[in-house]
Amino acid sequence: MTSTLALPSEPGAPPRRRARGRVGLALSPARSLPLVPAVGLLLVFLAGPIVWATVGSFTDRALTGVAAAKPEFIGLDNYARLFGDPVLPLSILLTVVFVVGSAIIGQNIVGLLLAVLFRVGSRAVAGTVGLFVVTAWVLPEIVAAFVGYAFLSTDGTLNGALSLFGIQGPNWLYTLPLLAIILANTWRGTAFSMMIYRAALDDVDPEVTESAMIDGAGTWQRLRYITLPMISGTIFTNLLLTTLQTLSVFTLIWVMTKGGPGDLSRTLPVLAYSEAFSFGDIGYGNAIAIVMLALGAAFSIAYVVSLRRRGDLE
Repeated sequence: MTSTLALPSEPGAPPRRRARGRVGLALSPARSLPLVPAVGLLLVFLAGPIVWATVGSFTDRALTGVAAAKPEFIGLDNYARLFGDPVLPLSILLTVVFVVGSAIIGQNIVGLLLAVLFRVGSRAVAGTVGLFVVTAWVLPEIVAAFVGYAFLSTDGTLNGALSLFGIQGPNWLYTLPLLAIILANTWRGTAFSMMIYRAALDDVDPEVTESAMIDGAGTWQRLRYITLPMISGTIFTNLLLTTLQTLSVFTLIWVMTKGGPGDLSRTLPVLAYSEAFSFGDIGYGNAIAIVMLALGAAFSIAYVVSLRRRGDLE
């Protein structure tokens, strides 16, 4: 009880703040007790698979045969083989291009533009566009992948529409596979960014934008110099979330192109799956998964550092 009493404040160092800090530390075990189940779930379903994959990457574990029952420790052989494989640099490049094109440029920019449309456009137009965008987001990933395949294949919807104008379209999944999966994943994931940015724009003080409008600032100027700086923290947070989600996309790519033609859309998740389950080399697939984990960590660190430098993360 005495820990809750406040002493008279002194200039520059109010004792009340330090007293509350001591009480918070004293009660921290009790307050953190409800977090125990969540921490346990994270350890089981997040840290557990990471540890298993890391350990497995140093073994010759296979899907079938003797190595499946009794894998042996082989040290860094899987990593030496991986970094000597000419497919790895291409796969990393394809993964980065896919993430940048779909998450950073596609989902975030299109999502922000749609959020702005909801504020300045008519209710009918905004509602119609929002319905189509949200519908794509709520579809299961495999259904969205089949829709993308049906739209971009040789006899698909896009080529059917082009034929009405006398244009014979190619098989987009074969000629431009990476662009095809970027567009499909952007279409599927934009709704998330749109809703995040719509909520952020609703929190922008209208008096600030009205003052800028009175001072003669146009729509683009208000967006660039007032709105975007005020929601910069939300932008970086959404970039982090969409980047990590896009980095792990597998089902959409596998259904639409299976990483082909050749290796032209074989991102790291597809490469890891192919090696682990198509060729049965679980240890080698685990090594690829660890490289993918490192790439995701690099993106995460870059975003967190940017947030700290901007003062949006304490």
